[in-house]
Amino acid sequence: MRHVHPIVHRGTDLPGISGRSVQPEHWHTDCKAGMRFAPRRMEGSNRLSEQVVSARSLSLTFDASDGPVQALSNVDLDIGKGEFVSFIGPSGCGKTTFLRVVADLEQPTSGSISVNGMTPEQARRQRAYGYVFQAAALYPWRTIEKNVALPLEIMGYSRAERAERVRRTLALVNLAGFERKYPWQLSGGMQQRASIARALAFDADILLMDEPFGALDEIVRDHLNEQLLDLWRRTNKTICFVTHSIPEAVYLSTKIVVMSPRPGRVTDIIQSTLPTERPLDIRETPEFLAIAHRVREGLRAGHSYEE
Repeated sequence: MRHVHPIVHRGTDLPGISGRSVQPEHWHTDCKAGMRFAPRRMEGSNRLSEQVVSARSLSLTFDASDGPVQALSNVDLDIGKGEFVSFIGPSGCGKTTFLRVVADLEQPTSGSISVNGMTPEQARRQRAYGYVFQAAALYPWRTIEKNVALPLEIMGYSRAERAERVRRTLALVNLAGFERKYPWQLSGGMQQRASIARALAFDADILLMDEPFGALDEIVRDHLNEQLLDLWRRTNKTICFVTHSIPEAVYLSTKIVVMSPRPGRVTDIIQSTLPTERPLDIRETPEFLAIAHRVREGLRAGHSYEE
């Protein structure tokens, strides 16, 4: 991924980060028949108690110079408190667009969506979520602790509370001892962990993650997946995670949302049967492979929209 310096986005309204990289259920569909049926379900986690994100008939169309582009079409989805939900699908299927609607960075054309029972704008203003972008988007002239402290500075936290929150969140992502390093002195994986710490610093309930490990090599990615699962178990955050990787989606998630190519539709929603404790070698078990097979089936079926 080409490195670019972050730019300020929407003033100070975007929680978890004041800059970003320039780069940016309910139905199972029988795509060939064009019919919709009640969703196929797997037994899942019992962590859930309330809906954090709820979308109904959500659609979004962008106006482009060569005509309108429909990014999302009639998306119906509920995300419960404490869930780890992965969104998977081909490029251009609306995964990131859905996250950006949740974050109030894009406005839907039709339909409705609520975040913690509020509109996305209200949730943004109440700092309901932290956002982790594809690139770490750390300011190169600020140390790691000052990058993590940035949203806390914007929100007006005292110096003492900033220091305590930075200390705690860096420990959560195993970066204690690297507070005074600069981003360029850290590996790509460590930079992304610092970005996650920044999103966690103000203790938002929701963590939105847009392919945070996509540019990393497989060994580093596996290690960060293990750390992210451990972080999720310890904090009980609700995580929405965009990925192109089937093994990553199955390994991390309590729920997997499979999306079709543009216009982005939900073709399947899969509740994971895997236990909360997941060593990496769980990926070799029949249960893991069965879920991965269903994800792959959903991705193949989604392509038939264009056939």
